Amino acid sequence: MRHLFFEKIAYHRHLCDFCGTCVGVCPHDSIELAEADFVIRESCTICKNCIHVCPVRALEFIDER
Repeated sequence: MRHLFFEKIAYHRHLCDFCGTCVGVCPHDSIELAEADFVIRESCTICKNCIHVCPVRALEFIDER
């Protein structure tokens, strides 16, 4: 199952191991991992840094033009 943020970033909970790599590369501190929960705040600019560094590919960019 995936969860969509801003209709552009898909988060696949079943893949995420909560390593925090995505949190560390976000230039706007828009990602929060807390108590087995993943949230991307509205301050996200969809720079895709988190998507590129996720070692388990739990984040995916959805490009529906």
